[in-house]
Parts: sequence; C-alpha cells; structure tokens
Amino acid sequence: MNKTVYLITLQDTGETFHCREDEFILHAMRTSRCGSIHCGCYGGGCGVCKMKLISGKVFQEKNMSREHITEEEKENGYLLTCCVKPR
Repeated sequence: MNKTVYLITLQDTGETFHCREDEFILHAMRTSRCGSIHCGCYGGGCGVCKMKLISGKVFQEKNMSREHITEEEKENGYLLTCCVKPR
C-alpha cells in the first residue's frame, strides 16, 4: 500500500520537506535537517516544537500538554509537531 507524502513549507524560512502520512511532522523535519527545532521530548510535554498551522490539515495522534498549547492557541492553529501527522 502506498503512503501519501505531503510537501510541507516552513513559512518563516521558505524551507520545504516531505512528510509521509504515517510520520510525525517533527520527525520528518529533523530527518530532512529542516528548520531550527532542537531535540525536545518527542511526547508533547516540553513545547519546544510548537508551530502554527497556516494551511492544510493534521491528525493529532498524541495529546498535547495544555501547559504548552492552550485551548485558545489550539483554536488559532498552534500545535506541537511531535504530536501530529499531515493529512
């Protein structure tokens, strides 16, 4: 079965990278050496990988700590890239 691959663009730098539908965005970004996020916890608890989704959709597979993503931020498109996969 073929996996869908998405092209993701970081708005602030213009960098692009590919991410499979079954891959967390942070993992794909680090594998492609894109962006400036340093290793965090990879579990949704540290908040280091917080970004704002400008367009597109994601699937949230892991819970995001309310300490790092408030309900208001979530409603405004903020997410933790270690917890979501592209759709």
